[in-house]
Amino acid sequence: MIEARALEVVRDGRRVLDGVALDAADSEVTAILGPNGAGKSTLLCALAGLLPVASGAVRIDGAPLATLDPRERARRIAYVPQKTELRAALGVETVVSHGRYAHTGGLGRPSPRDLRAIEGAMQRADVAALRGRRFDRLSTGEQRRVLIARALATEARTILLDEPAAALDVRHALELYALLGELAGEGLCLVVVLHGLDEARRFTHRATLLVGGRVAAAGPTSEVVTAPHVRDVYGVELVEDAALGFRLEGRE
Repeated sequence: MIEARALEVVRDGRRVLDGVALDAADSEVTAILGPNGAGKSTLLCALAGLLPVASGAVRIDGAPLATLDPRERARRIAYVPQKTELRAALGVETVVSHGRYAHTGGLGRPSPRDLRAIEGAMQRADVAALRGRRFDRLSTGEQRRVLIARALATEARTILLDEPAAALDVRHALELYALLGELAGEGLCLVVVLHGLDEARRFTHRATLLVGGRVAAAGPTSEVVTAPHVRDVYGVELVEDAALGFRLEGRE
């Protein structure tokens, strides 16, 4: 559903992405990996159409992203940022309802379909119990789950997430990865920036590994997160089965 070719992004006179290519298909979770400063978040923003691209192109469902107007782009792609700038004293349900703006234009009362999308998104992101609280008074992890609900409320078929589990506790992180797997099973395209290589191995289908704004490796995650690539890119040795393991109760 997303195809990027020869992407170049320049920020403050520095080339942050240099000739990057990426393919992300529907029914899959695709990881963007790499050390700090590799260009992961920049690539995600470029895929979302939130950054000007010096050269190269992004296509979604075969359509050039640059030709889509903002509302059409928002109906096709939902974006969950690493950090939110939202500081207004808005209720949780109001924040989630903003995901319907591309469908309604913000005018009039929400339709029955809008209400169903909002409620379904809150349930799937496990924030229904927070609906009466103010967004700006939530913990960072709670805010992250609300932003995920907002993305789900768009009903976009492509969702881009920047380190979505970074502020979540173990249970909510596992529930998030389970949700991403469910969404992929429903035919959605998920692109996720991750730092944890073990999470990438467990929960994603394909991966693009960046270093210095260039692609170091791309393909099935099991072929990208390997000892040679980890040694070359991160300068560390990969130790198999060295991390603690967790799973949701009742699930294999």
